[in-house]
Amino acid sequence: MPRIDAGLQAGLGTRAAQAVPLKAGVVLPLPGVEHAQTPRFSAFGAERRFRAAPPTVAGFVATVLEPMAYIGTLQLAHALCEQTAGGPAIALSLLVLVLTIPGTNRFRDSPREAALGVLQSWLFVVAVLLLCGYATGTLGLFDPQVLWVWAATAPLAQWLIAVTGHALLRWRARQRTAMRSAVIVGAGPVAAGAALALQRQIDDPTRVVGFFDDRSVARLDAGAAQHRLGGLADVAAYVRDQGIDTVYITLPLGSQPRIVALLDGLQSTTASLVLVPDLFGVSVVQGRLQDVNGVVMVAICETPFTGLDELVKRSSDVLLSSLLILLTAPLMAALALGVKCSSPGPVIFRQRRNGLHGEEIVVYKFRSMTTTEDGSVVPQARRNDPRITRFGALMRRTSMDELPQLFNVLRGQMSLVGPRPHAVAHNEQYAQLIKAYMLRHKVRPGITGLAQVNGYRGETDTVDKMRGRVELDLEYLRNWSLVLDLRILLRTTAMIFLDRRAY
Repeated sequence: MPRIDAGLQAGLGTRAAQAVPLKAGVVLPLPGVEHAQTPRFSAFGAERRFRAAPPTVAGFVATVLEPMAYIGTLQLAHALCEQTAGGPAIALSLLVLVLTIPGTNRFRDSPREAALGVLQSWLFVVAVLLLCGYATGTLGLFDPQVLWVWAATAPLAQWLIAVTGHALLRWRARQRTAMRSAVIVGAGPVAAGAALALQRQIDDPTRVVGFFDDRSVARLDAGAAQHRLGGLADVAAYVRDQGIDTVYITLPLGSQPRIVALLDGLQSTTASLVLVPDLFGVSVVQGRLQDVNGVVMVAICETPFTGLDELVKRSSDVLLSSLLILLTAPLMAALALGVKCSSPGPVIFRQRRNGLHGEEIVVYKFRSMTTTEDGSVVPQARRNDPRITRFGALMRRTSMDELPQLFNVLRGQMSLVGPRPHAVAHNEQYAQLIKAYMLRHKVRPGITGLAQVNGYRGETDTVDKMRGRVELDLEYLRNWSLVLDLRILLRTTAMIFLDRRAY
């Protein structure tokens, strides 16, 4: 929609840029509106409820091609090296298939984004395969030359597929015959943001014809107002006459009577109807659609660890923490002896902190100070803090004082990666000062986290520093994946030796 885009870019604020429309075909029930108790539709006696929008054809092709490319390049590597792909190669192909199905749709990504995504995915697959090969003693079954050729050609093939798919989608998006036409009811920031989001959707191209709104120009987005086609009373006739494919409704939910009248009028058309809720000003964490017995609900703040993701997260915590406890047991024994001999007091420092859902937990650390505060006032450790012992300073610089928290992880009180837990006294203080602070407690606290590997390690002596830490904690909640956890753990390992800011 070239003619609309310029005006929108000029008048669009940051709030509109954050708008993300729901999938086409999803309509939410409105409070107080009769929908025969629950919004269900019957077909041949069977009840049909709301369901997630199916993937596009391009998206399906992309997710199938990724695992196929891995297997295809393995066969190519054998052919180039004049080797026969026997039983071990078939077993390897099946393992790769298990690791990569379903694949990732990278057709929407730019060439640079696709390259980074492919590289990260391939390194993860290689790491898992090497670990399995080492554990089973099967690495010697494969010709090293074949493996090196495969390691080079697999990510290259993935990237070429992604770039080709992206180019084809961009070409198709420029063909007006492939575009679906749409109008947007409402011309505020939500509507402007929805229009820009639809324009950037290259795998399902949509041409926004214009906007409908009854409000004065002063209350509208500047860019959207330039392309207003009329008021709400004009929508149904325009949609019917122009053969519009989709109507996006961005009116505030407080405009319920107007929305009901609009829906009644649009029932005489063949257009798809989509409600774009106004969630500005709300910190959306793991936003998702849910179908509860036929009633569609929009989750705007949810833990990322539900269903299978919860099992993956907990299993990885148990497996890795058990392994680390076994590997570091001699080191922890030596550290305990060093703490005992270097200063009077207990070896283990126990402090009350807030964990999952804000519940109090007791976190373990090797004592690094001469004091063990756990009251209503807990001063944070600072540089050249006189309370830190000489041996404690050594442990804190390398974060070895945190090793006992592996037992907190094993007990299910903490996770290896997550928002760092704060003392109860600090929690109560910052919950009053920082918006959405308590959302970080929707997951188990971690020994390390996204904030810690991005410069927010140690003392937070100002509210701005704590706010920055909380923002990164929420970013972790929004974007969690097992790959992200592994990246954070690797960066944490590097920081133990390279970070000079720790004290």
